[in-house]
Amino acid sequence: MRKRNDVMNAEEFVSQITNDHSEFFQELLSLLEDHRVLYCVIGGLAVNAYTEPVVSLDLDLVIVTDKLEELMRILESRFKVTRFPRSINVSSAGSDLRVQIQTDPRYQAFLARSSRKNVLGHELQVAAIEDVLQGKIWAYADPERRPSKRQKDLADILRLIETDLQLKDVLPDDLRSEISRLGF
Repeated sequence: MRKRNDVMNAEEFVSQITNDHSEFFQELLSLLEDHRVLYCVIGGLAVNAYTEPVVSLDLDLVIVTDKLEELMRILESRFKVTRFPRSINVSSAGSDLRVQIQTDPRYQAFLARSSRKNVLGHELQVAAIEDVLQGKIWAYADPERRPSKRQKDLADILRLIETDLQLKDVLPDDLRSEISRLGF
């Protein structure tokens, strides 16, 4: 039991917010490393690598295509795996962490430009900031996404631009106009 004066480190914080009693997050990372699977983090946790972090229960990944089926066999033997047209969701009964593996081929190029970054106490392979922004632009522009998800994507785009104002220059014209109305 934690005492009132104890300080929680970032890894303990992630474990607490994801309610990860099964060590799903660590086991998944170990599987990727042990099987030498090239991956990178995209999405909200990747945004956290470049900006002030916000809490997220989602871990969005890109996996190198030639290792994907091998990895799926391993994951299916240990976790719940659900396949969708453009993604694969992985979860564990002992954790609230939601892992989504992006299978859209546009994301494969992100792997070559990724680098190790600290994300909430874990050293992870993370997409380059320009690629994280591009992924968020694609997500925001997807008319099939729920409006609440699109608003979160827009907030993440703004967080990235606050970090580097030059990123605004790569936005599509309609999105640049929209965020200009917000004062950027």
